[in-house]
Amino acid sequence: MHTIITKSCILALTLLASQVMAAVPAVEAAKLGTSLTPLGAEKAGNAAGTIPAWTGGLPKDAAPVQANGFLTDPFANEKPLFVITSANAEQYRANLTDGQMAMFKRYPQTYRIPVYPTHRAASVPPAIMEAAKQSALNVQPVNDGNGLSHFAESGYYAFPIPKNGVEVVWNHVTRYLGGNYKRSYVQATPQANGAYTAVRFEEEQVYPKQIPDLPVERKDNLLYFVKQRVTAPARLAGTVVLAHETLDQLTEPRLAWVYNAGQRRVRRAPQVAYDGPGTAADGLRTADNLDMFNGAPDRYDWKLIGKKELYIPYNSYQLESRALKYDDIIKAGHINPDHTRYELHRVWEVVATLRQGERHIYAKRHMYIDEDTWQIAEVDHYDGRGQLWRVGEGHALYRYDQQATYLAAEALYDLNAGRYLVLGLRNEEPRSTEYGFKAKTFDFTPAALRTDGMR
Repeated sequence: MHTIITKSCILALTLLASQVMAAVPAVEAAKLGTSLTPLGAEKAGNAAGTIPAWTGGLPKDAAPVQANGFLTDPFANEKPLFVITSANAEQYRANLTDGQMAMFKRYPQTYRIPVYPTHRAASVPPAIMEAAKQSALNVQPVNDGNGLSHFAESGYYAFPIPKNGVEVVWNHVTRYLGGNYKRSYVQATPQANGAYTAVRFEEEQVYPKQIPDLPVERKDNLLYFVKQRVTAPARLAGTVVLAHETLDQLTEPRLAWVYNAGQRRVRRAPQVAYDGPGTAADGLRTADNLDMFNGAPDRYDWKLIGKKELYIPYNSYQLESRALKYDDIIKAGHINPDHTRYELHRVWEVVATLRQGERHIYAKRHMYIDEDTWQIAEVDHYDGRGQLWRVGEGHALYRYDQQATYLAAEALYDLNAGRYLVLGLRNEEPRSTEYGFKAKTFDFTPAALRTDGMR
């Protein structure tokens, strides 16, 4: 009898522990892949029929992939359904952000939003779908939502069924980008007249599960390693930034280093975080503006407003076309709308408000996150006076051959200065993003930076 009671107690405690550990109940997690998509979006379309149901996304062979890795556009024959301009923007106000409306006011003659048919193109590999379900069952927020526990086992999409604003943002931060990748791209900060100098970067990002020699003790609190090297223009070439991105940055802050080619020295770089200046950005973006938002969420209170339908940049294959030059895209005031594509999609709406006692140049960030990919699509940034200051747009596309979503370009428009920053352009690069390369831990250490800077 004693043995039976003991076993019963152990079983009860085990069941209780599993309930405590679960981010959502198993019955709710079971919705992933049934009434919800495997990543937590609503599978059904909208009542108006303007947003279709999700039916699995594009197949891996949706269109030919060029020998240099660039995609061709599976929707190349489509024409805009209509174009939103400053003259008719009020008609579409319910499906536009305040930032988009402000862009129409700031650039009434040139800014426009061409709206195309909506395609829910995105998906992920089956293993990543399973990882999202494991995250739903196991991942827990720590330090008031500013870190994650039990995430290393799954590795992606921390909260596919989110309950609050910070969990939505964590899904963006932990989304699947195709695994280890390397890419080259251009950043530009045009003057008001459109004149610019292209800054070229080479970047590598690698993940714990794909670094064979990574010490075991590093895996639990590591999200990724990223290394970024400037290769042009000559006055900036050789600068290298290395960051070790952690999951709980209150317990273990982001570690960052910079190699300065002029000084030939490696230095710790705590400024590569929050509102520290973005690399070679001419003061037009912060460190945490990269990828629309990155880094620790601890300086803000994150309020989940709910969902809404918006016209957002989507399936931006044309913007990455090899037929375009950077001069075709980078124009005065904003990127050339002749090459942009917007679609009506459901988004999560989250408002981040600076916490009392914290410091950041953005007092509020109003974010809109695509439900199918967890990619941030639009962000309105407000200054300390409560005035709309900068408008961020992420021009996403689906890498169908890799089953991963990424940005053809991200733009950040400064409404006060009449200038902007565009980052991520690859049109004139010899190769598109490369995936699956083998990574070694040493290559992402401060000791390796000097060699990288002198290459």
